[in-house]
Amino acid sequence: MLSAWTATAAPTPELMQALEQFRTEGPKGWAFTQSTSSPDRSRVESFDPLQPYHLKWTLIAENNRPPEPSELEKYRQQQMQRNGAGSAPNVKEQMDYDTAELIAEDEAFSTWVFDLKASETDDSSAEHMAVRLRFHKPSQTITQVQLHSTEPFSPVLGVKIQSAQTTIDYSLPDHDRPSLLQNIAVQVRGRAFFFKSLDSDLVVKYSDYRYAGKQ
Repeated sequence: MLSAWTATAAPTPELMQALEQFRTEGPKGWAFTQSTSSPDRSRVESFDPLQPYHLKWTLIAENNRPPEPSELEKYRQQQMQRNGAGSAPNVKEQMDYDTAELIAEDEAFSTWVFDLKASETDDSSAEHMAVRLRFHKPSQTITQVQLHSTEPFSPVLGVKIQSAQTTIDYSLPDHDRPSLLQNIAVQVRGRAFFFKSLDSDLVVKYSDYRYAGKQ
């Protein structure tokens, strides 16, 4: 049975070891298909880690159709400024391990919450954010990272964020396949200068994984 509570506790050695090896974007060397969707647009891309940095990404579809020549040209130009599989946030560097709380645990999983530390001196959002980790104990794998606001906040003058949440899901390792990034869901609710909505919903899905080799 699942036990749920809130208790201050030091992270286990197994969790700390998993965090040391953890990469938000997943292990290197894997090719995949990335499908991004929001209420008003969608895009499908493929990623090959063995290609030169400006050729790693290929545009497959734009808004549920093959891309136009002009879109392909614009995309190629964008790739000249895009490196690797993206710069995923390194949340483990911002987690305050002294604030660790074990909020749920059963035989298979434990769920932890950590406050977030500022990444830069002008980071005004971190104090309003927390990180929740779901840890699979048998495989010693982090299966979910959730970065969420704990209260409304104003990152800059005139902007009010009512809530913000990013949830990142990973697969369990299977035979010769490691834990791999599966989904990212981003939800923001807020307003700018009282009248402009900043509401945003974005979902990114990863599929068609194959090991391509070392980068």
